[in-house]
Amino acid sequence: MGKKTELTRDEAWALLNEHNKEDFHIRHALIVEGTLRYFAKKLGYAEEEDFWGLVGLLHDLDFEEYPEEHCVKVREMLRDTKAGDDLIRAIVSHGYGASDADVEPTHEMEKVLYAADELTGLIGAVALMRPSKSVQDLELKSVKKKYKNANFAAGCSREIIENGAKLLGWELDDLISETILALRATDTQD
Repeated sequence: MGKKTELTRDEAWALLNEHNKEDFHIRHALIVEGTLRYFAKKLGYAEEEDFWGLVGLLHDLDFEEYPEEHCVKVREMLRDTKAGDDLIRAIVSHGYGASDADVEPTHEMEKVLYAADELTGLIGAVALMRPSKSVQDLELKSVKKKYKNANFAAGCSREIIENGAKLLGWELDDLISETILALRATDTQD
């Protein structure tokens, strides 16, 4: 096993802001960080919550600068930091099958990231269509209705979301419902 992550949240935040300038990308990073922290506690990994959060915060570190090399360029970007091989592997795994990344998600956290990354965007888009513009009153049926419309939030891959649910061994409805709860807990939306 390679080096373990010693990166602090403050150092990760500085890296994120060094490589991401668009508000959307910063907000998305914070949303996925909160979502992964929620799932860490929910799935029995509370002692790893900070690590799960770092993975969520940095998962798209390379996307804004290198969209064509997403989940590939991040290896180089993090090589000379305190990010360990464990963090880099987890980040790279969320691009499995959708980029040139060749790391299959195997740890439960990697599978959650793989599934929830796209799903947070779709749920956030549904929430923005509501009068409240909030996930706090959002229900599964509303998400499922929009989910079926391929033109709605077209950039959010239904295939990746469904593959993520399968990787986790969860029903799609359960993944959507839990991700709504995660977004409610973070009190933010994408």
